[in-house]
Amino acid sequence: MIKQLAHACIFTEDLDATSKFYFEALDLEKGFDFIKNDKPFGYYVKLGQTTFIEVFLGKPGAPGNINHIAIEVEDMDGLIKRIKSYGYEIGQKKLGVDHSWQVWVTDPNGVRIEFHEYTDKSLQYHGGECIVNW
Repeated sequence: MIKQLAHACIFTEDLDATSKFYFEALDLEKGFDFIKNDKPFGYYVKLGQTTFIEVFLGKPGAPGNINHIAIEVEDMDGLIKRIKSYGYEIGQKKLGVDHSWQVWVTDPNGVRIEFHEYTDKSLQYHGGECIVNW
């Protein structure tokens, strides 16, 4: 019955700053805009064919409402260079206990984003047990 994640919703007090991060630094596409009282109110950020981040103008919620969003990528090293070129801080690439490469960044609203690049050994492909040490 359940197919996939449809969207994760975040709030922002600055649509332009959030737009710059997702559409320029991450080079993602816009799905569509939300208009309220003839003014921009939000938009969908495309993360694949039918998966999105929904962004609305408003006060971001308390930390912990969304722990993080994980986005699968194909070229982790290229993405890291691109994000740095826009002046954003990004963590160090590391191999996670699930055998996937990962790196973390925080968007302008404090939303943590984990980027995943799967390997041939990634548990996302093979299942099994992920033994954690944290």
